[in-house]
Amino acid sequence: MYIQQLYTNCLAEAAYYIESQGEAAIIDPLRETEPYLDLALQRGAQIKYVFETHFHADFVSGHIDLARQSGAAIVYGPTAKPNYAITEAVDGQEFPLGKVRIKVLHTPGHTPESSCFLLLDEHGKPSAVFTGDTLFVGDVGRPDLLDGVMSKETLAAMLYDSLNAKIKTLPDSVIVYPGHGAGSACGKNIGKETFSTIGEQKKLNYALQDMTKEEFIRKVTDGILPPPKYFFEDARINKQGYAPIAEVMEINSRPLAPAAFAAAMKGDVLVLDTREAEEFGKGFIPGSVNVGLNGQFAVWVGTLIPIHQSLLLVTAAGKERESVLRLARVGYENIVGYLEGGVTEWPGKLDQVESTEATGLLTGRFDDATFLDVRRPGEWSAGHVKEARFTPLTEMPAQTESLDKSRKYVVYCGGGYRSMTAISLMRRQGFKNLVNVTGGSAAMVKAGVPMVSEEVVA
Repeated sequence: MYIQQLYTNCLAEAAYYIESQGEAAIIDPLRETEPYLDLALQRGAQIKYVFETHFHADFVSGHIDLARQSGAAIVYGPTAKPNYAITEAVDGQEFPLGKVRIKVLHTPGHTPESSCFLLLDEHGKPSAVFTGDTLFVGDVGRPDLLDGVMSKETLAAMLYDSLNAKIKTLPDSVIVYPGHGAGSACGKNIGKETFSTIGEQKKLNYALQDMTKEEFIRKVTDGILPPPKYFFEDARINKQGYAPIAEVMEINSRPLAPAAFAAAMKGDVLVLDTREAEEFGKGFIPGSVNVGLNGQFAVWVGTLIPIHQSLLLVTAAGKERESVLRLARVGYENIVGYLEGGVTEWPGKLDQVESTEATGLLTGRFDDATFLDVRRPGEWSAGHVKEARFTPLTEMPAQTESLDKSRKYVVYCGGGYRSMTAISLMRRQGFKNLVNVTGGSAAMVKAGVPMVSEEVVA
């Protein structure tokens, strides 16, 4: 028996490869199929099943393409009714894979069709459970993603029953392989580890402690931040089906000469610059939005840009295809083209962003400026500049309507990535006097910039 976790930091997402006696199963694959096909080929195995834990909201799964290319069966748990052929398993059904078996545990709660897959070893003993978005390390899946079809309280009640009847009853030694790690918006506060055990989670996970159903519902639904806007569209895509990824890549990977790029900018398009924040700040096409590939690119694009928005891309050299692919992973397929040769080929005037090292904040140069903190509420509460304005990046650009365009703003986040994105959005809205803090709050603390701690006031 062989298990490999394929973790993608950009989405904080884990897919899994399971193999026994030359037969392989893939759980929750990303949009591109090569990693799974290549792994099976290298190991001399045939992919027999593609298991889907639920209709994912945070990425477009590769299950349809992978099944077509490998001949594998797509397996969902009970109540899944997609618009394509699948094996809809019944609760408790077992699927043979070489000398092992994979047992379906229907665990509704995150979504009605959510299921976990329990791996039974060669002796029929529970070995590992692949929990998708039902159970994370330190957290559970959010129950608010059905967009009015079912209330979060109803789903949370279902999740309580699923955890108590199907998960907590497993042996403590069973390894927990979740669908996401820290940074995913599919949970409230997922732990940094990407696997655990049932025993550890029964001790440490707040959602697996003994409590009444009413207490559980209150705890699980309290403090959930709004989901990224693209979540509901991705769930629809995963249920209805999609165009083959090879076709999407071909259509969306068009090199455009500077003149053609400039002409395309006259339409209803947005220029998305995927370079690192520091490079973007040195020179960018006016009106561009910066979301760097070096961070949680797909999640921030999905949070800040409508999924059907037509996009023009500016990338670092050699990053054109990666940019298109990572957009396709979350359902962004309306790419007009990318600037051939990158920003250095742009014939027009480039904008720049003023930046300062954290030590520069101690010189008095910015005493007349307003500090703008664009981090998450928990980060703000842990420590921020006194009298700073709290405007989370997740709530931009709407919240910036209350800001004064005539003022100078020193913008900071945790490390400088999100602050540059925020500045690019503000520049599109007409803000001119903006300064980015290189290294963000981490560098500010190290430099001795005074910080205070207080809760967010609603």
